[in-house]
Amino acid sequence: MKRIFIMLFAFTMVFTHFEKSFANSAIEEGSQKGHETFGRINRITISEGLKIAIENNRLIKIASHERDIFLEDTAVARSKLLPSINANISQTFLSRQPGAHMGAQQIYTSQRDYLSYGINAYQSIFAFGENTSRYEASKSFLEAKKLNINLVKNIVALDFINAYLDTLESEKLIAVAQKEVERLESHLNVARNMFSEGVITKNDLLQAQVRLSDARQHLLTLKNMRAVNASRINNILSRPLNSEIILEDVQIKSDSEAMSIEKAWTIAEKQRIEISIIEQELRAVDLEEGVKKSDYFPKFFVQGGYNYTENRYQLHEDNWSLILGANLNIFNGGNTKAEVSKVRFKRQKVLEQKNKLIDDIKLEVEKNYRDMKNADEKIRITKDAVEQAEENLRINKVRYEEGVGTATDVLDAITLLTTAETNYYRALYEFKKAEAGFMYAIGQDLASVYTERQR
Repeated sequence: MKRIFIMLFAFTMVFTHFEKSFANSAIEEGSQKGHETFGRINRITISEGLKIAIENNRLIKIASHERDIFLEDTAVARSKLLPSINANISQTFLSRQPGAHMGAQQIYTSQRDYLSYGINAYQSIFAFGENTSRYEASKSFLEAKKLNINLVKNIVALDFINAYLDTLESEKLIAVAQKEVERLESHLNVARNMFSEGVITKNDLLQAQVRLSDARQHLLTLKNMRAVNASRINNILSRPLNSEIILEDVQIKSDSEAMSIEKAWTIAEKQRIEISIIEQELRAVDLEEGVKKSDYFPKFFVQGGYNYTENRYQLHEDNWSLILGANLNIFNGGNTKAEVSKVRFKRQKVLEQKNKLIDDIKLEVEKNYRDMKNADEKIRITKDAVEQAEENLRINKVRYEEGVGTATDVLDAITLLTTAETNYYRALYEFKKAEAGFMYAIGQDLASVYTERQR
């Protein structure tokens, strides 16, 4: 028997080892395939990126696990509404056989070794709403966690959109910086020719070289910024940080321009998920108060079962039982009163949090609304400035080549044009980011909005 047990144990250990090895290899293979799949993604639109982010982002997975935990908490609370059934079996071995004195006579009352078994059921009949309130409260918390998943999805979507737009903006600024370098190189070539002909001094040549060096350093900084922004996107998509990505520009404009700030506040109060979450928490706190108050009242229950004890000295070795009872906590040192008061204070706290949340949401809506209006005005202004700066550069280049203007005028005109183009693209993407922030602030589902409007 001992050998058989040892053989079974050894077989189980070997089988477990192979099972773990197989599982680990499968996980590694799946992970490699996942990385290969991500590696093949080169060009993505904002809607495609949002879809990948919602499917793979780790924050969303964490929120989903929290929901699963509260789902099991709900099952635990529900179990209190159902009967509790317990079975038992035991074999007793006594060193001495139990007995009793009957006058001068001694008699045995039990066997020295005996078997016992039984099955018993317990059901709470009425507890003044304790169990039902606890179950309903757990369902409210579960609903809050389900809503939290949607909230996290929208937060991840906003983070992705901002990272996406920051990357596009850095690409546009790189293009502007490259144009500046090309303009400065062109000016440097002209300056070299004019210096070789003795038309200008070496100071003009050195000035152009210094400006070109500075522009090239700025270009390197922008390229590094673009790489960091691309890594932000890969991080949100749960991809390797150094994965190459090619982004398509965003051509989207919301209907928010015709919306008043008052209308935006009203929409936000109806649609923001955070308000729905805190309302579920308030409902759960109210139910929790009912749970605590139930301790003031008795709890009625029914219990029944069948029990057998092997004992030839007894008249009946087995028996059925049915018990109807009530439990009442008469005094517990003020614990119940304190628990009820604590829940009421908790409710007041959650109410204040709700009011603070509404105020913060209104502020967030107004900020993004004004940022959007401000950026829209900047776009109109900077677009005209770019055209003026281009014409200014053209005139100063002609003047310099004809010997009327100075090198400083040309360099300043190049810098002015670069500044105008930079301001234009920054205003453009500032508007797009403010637009995304505004849609988030009024509670719109960003993934759905961008997917529908990019079709």
